[in-house]
Amino acid sequence: MTTGTHDPLLQAALDAAARGWPAFPLRPGDKRPALHAETRCPGTGACQDGHAKPEQRATTDSARIRQCWATGRYNVGVATGPAGLLVVDLDVLKPTDDQDTPSGARAFSALCERAGQAVPTTYRVRTPSGGDHLYFTVPRGIRLPSTKGTLAKKIDTRAWGGYVVAAGSITATAGYSIADRAPVADLPSWLFTLLQPAPAPRTPVTPTAPRQADRCAQAAFERELAAVIAAAEGEREATLFRAARAMGRFVAWGDIPRHVVEEAFQAGGESTGLPSSQCRSTLRSALNWSIRNCQPRATA
Repeated sequence: MTTGTHDPLLQAALDAAARGWPAFPLRPGDKRPALHAETRCPGTGACQDGHAKPEQRATTDSARIRQCWATGRYNVGVATGPAGLLVVDLDVLKPTDDQDTPSGARAFSALCERAGQAVPTTYRVRTPSGGDHLYFTVPRGIRLPSTKGTLAKKIDTRAWGGYVVAAGSITATAGYSIADRAPVADLPSWLFTLLQPAPAPRTPVTPTAPRQADRCAQAAFERELAAVIAAAEGEREATLFRAARAMGRFVAWGDIPRHVVEEAFQAGGESTGLPSSQCRSTLRSALNWSIRNCQPRATA
């Protein structure tokens, strides 16, 4: 789908948005996000409630996209999780790789053959290195994480927590181009089965604050940690974020050490099945925001 714009990068972003794929800017000629890092987060605008990652700031709003791309020749990132996509990244061998290692394409063909299926026909993007991105639609309500090397050495997947560079983006060596304009296929059931994360064991967590915490901080600690542990699937990360924000003021006031909150809530989040890295990132972002914006005790 096209909109008549003469800027190919803006057009690539608008085309992604027209498909319902939230887009965000990447550095010109690069595949890294152009948005600010958490360490330089101003805590305003989209980040007023805590640092917003590219996945959270990506948009399908054509007006916002036009406004952003009017300020620079940004490459285009697609937030795969919010787009309802899982993209299989088939990489080529690098000169430093063991040349006996199968390329991503060969390894994926072997996986398909093992499943008794042909390589799926779907929307495909050729990368500057000569690899391929195969796009698949994920069933609504399913949150598959991104993976690295889970299927095979030269195969990664981009879903929640990841992104891909959209067709039309350009690097110093080449561009990302559409290799197959076929409709985006549904994620094959055999591939879905291989990518489903193993359920994490639910380790019991006892919500008990250290004795040096004051009574109000201890009550909040126990209440918020209990909420994290009891959170239903689909609400776990949001609950962890809210709970950490609620505890941030007590950390800022010196009522409870930050490392105590982080260790207990990390264990609580992991006990529900949230990945360790996701728990750490969520806790760091929520606590940083809450501590930075905490009001003095007398005015709280």
